[in-house]
Amino acid sequence: MGMTSSVQPVIDIHIHIQPLHMLRPPALEAFRHGREDWADIERYSADPKTFLGLMDELSIERAGLINYVSPDIMGFTPEVNDWIAKYCSASPSRLLAFGSVHPKTVADVGREVDRIAKLGVRALKLHPCHQAISPNAYRNGFGPLAVMYERAQAMRLPVMIHTGTSIFPGARNVYAQPILCDDVAIDFPELVLILAHGGRPLWMQEAFFLVRRHKNVYMDISGIPPHKLLEYFPRIEEIAEKVLWGTDWPGPGVPDIKGNMERFRALPIHEETKRKILYDNAARLFPKR
Repeated sequence: MGMTSSVQPVIDIHIHIQPLHMLRPPALEAFRHGREDWADIERYSADPKTFLGLMDELSIERAGLINYVSPDIMGFTPEVNDWIAKYCSASPSRLLAFGSVHPKTVADVGREVDRIAKLGVRALKLHPCHQAISPNAYRNGFGPLAVMYERAQAMRLPVMIHTGTSIFPGARNVYAQPILCDDVAIDFPELVLILAHGGRPLWMQEAFFLVRRHKNVYMDISGIPPHKLLEYFPRIEEIAEKVLWGTDWPGPGVPDIKGNMERFRALPIHEETKRKILYDNAARLFPKR
């Protein structure tokens, strides 16, 4: 590893390295809009060694690379799992593959969870507003979703659930409320749930409530401008053990990783809290292999 030991290592649990060639044109345009570094992003997506070089430069020890199946809205088919597993095989100890089992796109949900776990996928991503599915749809009879949660729980695969709005064309924001995950936390008490984005920008109080209420619920703070963090979560130190650092780079509105980290480190919160959020909590949930 090329990182300097004097800098505290970071785990960025929410970065979008994904197969850009699969993106539908409207989704691609939403990603590219206003970005001056698109050529760099294409290079990182094509070559894990180049991306690992960026991680070294930024003192990022490990990164969660978020991928999910969304053929209709984003363009990602189930092959996205094979793509990200192969990409992360370049350095499985540093690149954490997040994959996806969209219950409407596979015949045998349990078998697909097993298959992608064997490929090296470390966690599942449910994206309610890009998959047009409520996190608790199994309560209304959609059995395959329950199978996904059951199998993930049995295999100790965390499930990250997108919460908060999406600006991508066709996104169904009605499914993005954190409170819909309350059922999941109750019905699958041993399943680690990570609420991505902490419900921003409309439902932060719901996310905070769920993280405090349920021992198995965590959240990441990706996609939240650091200068807004204490406005959104004034009591974040109360849940310091259950908050994970993430940037959502290169998602819309996230210009760079380095600036985000610098602004977060400048916040008036305890250094111990910063260390837990930047590294310790994710290191506990995703032990080194």
